[in-house]
Amino acid sequence: MLSPFELKGDIFSILDQRELPFEERWIDCSRAGQVVDAIKTLAVRGAPAIGIAAAFGLSLEAVRGMDALDSAAEELVRARPTAVNLSWAVERVLKKVRDKDPSDLLLSTRAEAYAIWEEEKEANIAMAELGESLFNSNIQYTILTHCNTGTLATGGIGTALGIIRKLHSSGKLKEVFVDETRPLLQGARLTAYELMKDDIPCTLITDSMAGFLMRQSMVDAVIVGADRIANNLDVANKIGTYSLAVLANAHNIPFYVAVPMSTFDEDTKTGDGIPLEERDPGEVLGFGGRQVAPEVNVYNPAFDVTPKALITAIITETRIFI
Repeated sequence: MLSPFELKGDIFSILDQRELPFEERWIDCSRAGQVVDAIKTLAVRGAPAIGIAAAFGLSLEAVRGMDALDSAAEELVRARPTAVNLSWAVERVLKKVRDKDPSDLLLSTRAEAYAIWEEEKEANIAMAELGESLFNSNIQYTILTHCNTGTLATGGIGTALGIIRKLHSSGKLKEVFVDETRPLLQGARLTAYELMKDDIPCTLITDSMAGFLMRQSMVDAVIVGADRIANNLDVANKIGTYSLAVLANAHNIPFYVAVPMSTFDEDTKTGDGIPLEERDPGEVLGFGGRQVAPEVNVYNPAFDVTPKALITAIITETRIFI
């Protein structure tokens, strides 16, 4: 199966998602700062995946002692503000090694990073099995998904895409409609790439086509991932998710969110308290490296918040929240 990461000796390599689907190029990292840059520039993205990358990024600084780990941790946490998995993974590694002998820091940080990655893989599998149970046997469903929630975003079989993979293997999937996910086209470049590698039938659509498909009774369910879930179960995810939830609600279509428990943020009471990253205006002004709009003002939030009232169920590795 495709893997977004590889560790060989003292080099942590990241599959550069900015180059996909046309080139599988790897970024070799020997310092945490390089991992920070990969996270900031979206060479690695997806809430669980950036948590895994941050954990391994910390391990790259372990030979320099605890002060270096603390400094790297601060830099890593600032790299992306919305996805809670990032700070969760960093804090978990630091807690594990805080009182270790300096000579044990390298082995301890690596072991914890590998543990986080392995737990993510196991969570994806458990989530897929729970999610599949929501769909009847002997029926084939057409699913609409947004952004990328597969191996590239999680290091495992995926959250929403993991459920889709499970539906496919159990004969319950007819087709997947893939939102292109403007402005960076994670759906078009990454989700379609993963589905085609697995020979899963899929059709790419622009984001603005979703409502029309629902009106034509061409969508049976929507499954998405998330970057942070507030204590009241409001969900922050890739921009455009809220619109899909509103459309699904208007057409009486189930709207499911699939996430590991590490995406829950008990310290944030509601979605209003979730920090939403805004990105470079150039992502909207241009396309394919070429500017296509005049120098107009741009508002480019990377995420939006969907209230729990619009969500049919939140599927995790341990339970389903309804």
